[in-house]
Amino acid sequence: MKNSTEVLLGTEEKMDKCVDFLQHELSGLRTGKASPSLVDGITIDYYGTPTRLRDIANISTPEPRLIVVSPFDPSSLAAIEKGIIAANIGITPISDGRLIRVPIPELSEERRKDLVKVAGRSTEEQRVAVRNVRREANDTLKSLQKNSTITEDDRDDGLEETQKLTDTHIKKMDKMLSTKESEIMEV
Repeated sequence: MKNSTEVLLGTEEKMDKCVDFLQHELSGLRTGKASPSLVDGITIDYYGTPTRLRDIANISTPEPRLIVVSPFDPSSLAAIEKGIIAANIGITPISDGRLIRVPIPELSEERRKDLVKVAGRSTEEQRVAVRNVRREANDTLKSLQKNSTITEDDRDDGLEETQKLTDTHIKKMDKMLSTKESEIMEV
């Protein structure tokens, strides 16, 4: 049988995962400068298996506006190039037969605004996910109380605690979003 503490611990864990996911999503949005995180999470079709780029290549940024991708297996070069193009992140890879150079163009004002919208959308999706976790926890707490597993006071405390967790996690996400927005809009 679950008790309210177990429900809250599970809820916090799920909400933390939402925040971590958002962190990863936002790190993949490009700002004005090159960063390996722009491409390392891109999924490449490697011999029929979807594989993250960071697992099949070395990714470095030798210059502020250049990412260099050196595949461990030279035969995967074409698949990597295709994957970067398919990721649709507004950058075009250039292959020289041994490695792939990804020049990072200067962001136009319009592109910056688009990226801010994308960041906002990702954040909103994760806010919704956190609220769904809250709803799930609240339903669980209510059914535990209905089945007389926990008391009404425990249920009420649990509901209050769940709301506090929700508020905390949404605040974290909002802070991450505003930080990312200012990075993107920085010229």
